[in-house]
Amino acid sequence: METTLAETPQKRQVIFLVILLFLWEAGSEAIRYSMPEETESGSFVGNLAKDLGLRVGELATRGARIHYRGNKQPFQLDIKTGDLLLHEKLDREVLCGATDPCILQFQLLLEKPVQFFQVDLQLTDINDHSPEFLDREMLLKIPENVQPGTVFPLKTAQDLDIGSNTVQNYSISPNPHFHVVTHHRGDGRKYPELVLDKALDREEQPELSLTLTALDGGAPPRSGTTALRIEVLDINDNAPEFLQSLYEAQVLENSPLNSLVVTVAARDSDAGTYGNVAYTLFQGDEVTQPFVIDEITGEIRLKRALDFETTQYYNVEIAATDGGGLSGKCSVAIQVLDVNDNAPELTLSKVASSTPENSPETVVAVFSVSDPDSGDNGRMVCSIQDDIPFLLKPTFKNFYTLVTERPLDRESRAEYNVTITVTDMGTPRLKTQHNITLLVSDVNDNAPAFTQTAYTLFLRENNSPALHIGSVSATDRDAGANAQLTYSLLPPLDPQLPLASLVSINADNGHLFALRALDFEALQAFEFRVGATDRGSPALSSQALVRVQVLDANDNAPFVLYPLQNGSAPCTELVPRAAEPGYLVSKVVAVDADSGQNAWLSFQLLKATEPGLFGVWAHNGEVRTARLLSERDAAKHRLLVLVKDNGEPALSASVTLHVLLVDGFSQPYLPLPEVAADQAQADPLTVYLVIALASVSSLFLFSVLAFIAVRLCRRSRAAWVGGCSVPEGHFPGHLVDVTGTGTLSQSYQYEVCLTGGSGSNEFKFLKPIIPNLPPQGAIKEIEGITTFGNNFGFN
Repeated sequence: METTLAETPQKRQVIFLVILLFLWEAGSEAIRYSMPEETESGSFVGNLAKDLGLRVGELATRGARIHYRGNKQPFQLDIKTGDLLLHEKLDREVLCGATDPCILQFQLLLEKPVQFFQVDLQLTDINDHSPEFLDREMLLKIPENVQPGTVFPLKTAQDLDIGSNTVQNYSISPNPHFHVVTHHRGDGRKYPELVLDKALDREEQPELSLTLTALDGGAPPRSGTTALRIEVLDINDNAPEFLQSLYEAQVLENSPLNSLVVTVAARDSDAGTYGNVAYTLFQGDEVTQPFVIDEITGEIRLKRALDFETTQYYNVEIAATDGGGLSGKCSVAIQVLDVNDNAPELTLSKVASSTPENSPETVVAVFSVSDPDSGDNGRMVCSIQDDIPFLLKPTFKNFYTLVTERPLDRESRAEYNVTITVTDMGTPRLKTQHNITLLVSDVNDNAPAFTQTAYTLFLRENNSPALHIGSVSATDRDAGANAQLTYSLLPPLDPQLPLASLVSINADNGHLFALRALDFEALQAFEFRVGATDRGSPALSSQALVRVQVLDANDNAPFVLYPLQNGSAPCTELVPRAAEPGYLVSKVVAVDADSGQNAWLSFQLLKATEPGLFGVWAHNGEVRTARLLSERDAAKHRLLVLVKDNGEPALSASVTLHVLLVDGFSQPYLPLPEVAADQAQADPLTVYLVIALASVSSLFLFSVLAFIAVRLCRRSRAAWVGGCSVPEGHFPGHLVDVTGTGTLSQSYQYEVCLTGGSGSNEFKFLKPIIPNLPPQGAIKEIEGITTFGNNFGFN
């Protein structure tokens, strides 16, 4: 592009205004450059950055690129300087043929943001082709009686150049008979005609050999020659004449071979052989010409397939020659009609392989479409599937951008296959499809989620340290590092709970381990929270509640609360010989520190002095008489009771119970028989003195007491309770409350009555009354029973 600066200030102002207008319209109008064809590759075409009004380096930052149809890239762009350079030599004749002007259109694409600019390069013709005749020799048959001034048409030379560089003049080698006249056609081309200057004489010269020269208007000019041979014929005074000087025809580009295109006809008034007309292609290049003519009928038929996209018009010249050598000429204009035989073409300029999720409208691809057909056959419609969140937006001429319709969610769909369909409007409709695979890259937008909001784990006590007690599991819908989870223990809800010494968690897989052995009796259950954190940025986390339930193991044997087994004198239970079967002798009270069935206790009589006399109830530990007592039964009995829990394996404890059969409860203190016997043997004199003193005293007291007893018995008949008469103020009855815990099912209160008139103070009876009193502590039960024994002199 050349710009001439004027010297005057007025001209400079005008030029400056024109430049401003050009820069203002640069975004909407095409930028035009011009240069000669065959310019060497690497040559400077223009500075796009300057002509577009862009800053230096802006092309690089905005991702500028040149888009040209097809796969060829005749241009290269230096994005640093903005210079547009030729990538290869450009041949105008190859690119444009006979089209004038020859304009190459391409686009400058800026990606950030997307913007297009139209750039046109006009290739000017240089004189790089010489005129060429299709035939190396032309033959003219001219009758000898042709008058001077007769004109004979000659074949034209072909020159691929255009304008002044094409054929401008024809000349013939010097001779006395002919000269050549150059004429202009309506389309601008020039053709030669041979003019007879002097009559021919066949007898004098039957044949002439001349040279026809075609000269173009280049600088320097180029030329081409062909041989012109003229045969002089006998007289034939009528040349053939066509019915029309111009024939017009149309033919579809997909017409089959040998199809009839048009028929031409010529008449010759001569008779005989001079009136027979033969048709030929006057401009007959059988190599490039897709038509053939029947020399007899004048039918023009198709001999080679046509292509509307290559050539749309053909001008064919037909010659009709009679038998005498005279000829006439006509022109046939054949128009090739387009059919929809080309599918649309799609050219991608930019395509993204992935896009992050949750992003707003994002450009995925930039592409252009083209169709070499014409009319409706070249009009195109672009579309994509309806079930994907993408849109096609037209941007510049036949350019489109594929953009996201809304933010994408990778967790819903991680990959999209977008099929771009380009369909033309021809009949039948042709289409082209192109598939684009787009991956949605992950963003850390999902927190981990535990499979359960709360976990319950069971652990049997006395476990081994580092025992795996269970696992927690969480999932993350994200991918990659955003889905890699780390598990941890959160601070306990109870600050008194030593969580760090109880359990630990594997940070990678969520496995939970007990750090030390647990004791059910000390800790039955505890709760803590676990957290799962991903490795995204920023990291997201969630938590779940874990409850560990310690299961009981049978690791505690039963403990007997009553009778006490503390190494002191054994407790002796007194049973009247008049007791009925089932009489409650005592109750073994025991507890078990375990729970559940491990704490279910059962009682069993292992050993007895006299089997069958006493029995132990298995469920409550009550020791009862099994039958009536008799005088033959021993006074002392030793019972061994086994207390066993229901664990696996079962643990047990045993207790020894001493039972003394008595005839009554009249004595406040009743020593064991063996003790009394030992004392009697140790001091018989003392015994005798005591007996004597007691006898004397008894006689006196008996008289007094008998009188008092008679009086008191009369007054205290109403005081009998259950057959027991107790004088007021004399040995009052004691109520001993025996309550139990553990296996005791009832509370018992014992009433002790002493006979008022008995000198030996024997027990009258012992039986339970008033059951189901409110239970007291097990220790109170033992203390009450102990108090009961102490009151009556038992150790």
